[in-house]
Amino acid sequence: MPEDATARRLAFDDVSHSFDGRIVVDHVSIGIAAGEILCLLGPSGCGKTTCLRLAAGLESIQSGRILIDGQVVAMPGREMKPEARGVGLVFQDYALFPHLSIRDNIAFGLRRHAATTRRRRADELLDLVGLSGRGDDFPHMMSGGEQQRVALARALAPEPQVLLLDEPFSGLDIALRDRLCTDTLAVLRDVGAAALMVTHDPDEALRMGDRIAVMRQGRIMQSGSAATLYQAPATPFVARLFGELNTIALTVAADGCVDTPLGRLKAAPFAPGTAVSVLVRPEALIEAADGGITAEVAEVRALGPVTALRVRVPGWPATLGLRLPGPPRHGRGDRIALRLAPEQAFVFAGDAT
Repeated sequence: MPEDATARRLAFDDVSHSFDGRIVVDHVSIGIAAGEILCLLGPSGCGKTTCLRLAAGLESIQSGRILIDGQVVAMPGREMKPEARGVGLVFQDYALFPHLSIRDNIAFGLRRHAATTRRRRADELLDLVGLSGRGDDFPHMMSGGEQQRVALARALAPEPQVLLLDEPFSGLDIALRDRLCTDTLAVLRDVGAAALMVTHDPDEALRMGDRIAVMRQGRIMQSGSAATLYQAPATPFVARLFGELNTIALTVAADGCVDTPLGRLKAAPFAPGTAVSVLVRPEALIEAADGGITAEVAEVRALGPVTALRVRVPGWPATLGLRLPGPPRHGRGDRIALRLAPEQAFVFAGDAT
C-alpha cells in the first residue's frame, strides 16, 4: 500500500482490472487528499475511466483495494454499494432528467430529506454554481455549459467526500470550456471534496489539477504537480503529452554531455557512448540579440499573442518548431539567431524520434 493511503480521502491500493483477458488497469496505486484535485490524464483506452468506475462502484473490483477515508470500500469479494460510498459523479453527457426542473434535478439524491431541506440545499448549490433564480427552469431551457453546472451541483448535493468527474468539459467549445474550468475549480475549492477528474486534454489537466497522474496502457507512468510533469518528464511519452517536441538522436560524449546542433547539454546519468534522444520544447528556443545559432525561417504562422515559426538549423534532421511572442516579425527565408534554454530540453535513453 502507498505510505499515505489510509490518510488519503480516496486511495487506490495496487488495483488491477481486466476485460476479456485484456489488462486495462495495471497495479495502480494513487491517493487524493481532502480538498485536492487529481487529474488522471491519458489517451483513449488507457484505463482512466475504468479507474473512475471502480472508485464509484460501477465496476466490481478484481484485484487490489479502494479506500475512502481509510475505510475499504472495494476489494475482491467485499464491495460497498455505490450509494453508500459518499461519492458524487459528473459525467460528460450531464445525464439530467428532462422531465424534472433544475431544482428537482439537483435535489434528486436528497429524496430522504424533507422537502424544505431539499429546496434549500438545491438553491444553495444553484447560487454556488452561478445559476441563482434558475431552479424552476428545465434542462432544455439551458445551454450546454449551464447544464454542466447543474450536473456539478447535483453531484455536490449530498455533500460527497469524493467527487468523480469523467471528461466533464470535452463536449464544449473552447471559450465555454475555459470559463467552466475556472468556475468548476472555484466550486471544488469551496466545497473541499477530494476530486478525481479523468481527461485526455493536457491543457485541461494543467489548469485543473493540483496533481496529474499520467496513464498509459493501464499503468501510471508519472504523477506529480503540473510543474514537475512539464519541467521534468520521466519518459518521452509524458513529455510529448504536453505539446510539440523537436527531437534528434545522438550519442553521449566522453565528458558526459551531448553535442546538439543547438549547443551542448548535460546527459547525466548516461554513460559516454550511450545512444540517446534529445527532445526540445518550442519555448526552449529563444531569439538571441547577439551571437547564438543561425536558423533560416521556413514557415511563419500568426497565432494571436504568439507567432509560430518553423526554422532550419544545420545538422538538425527536420525543421524545428518554436514560438515567439507578439505578431510576426520575420518572413520565410529570413535568418535569425537562436539560443537554447536547457531547462526545456530533455535527454532520454534510446531512440525516441
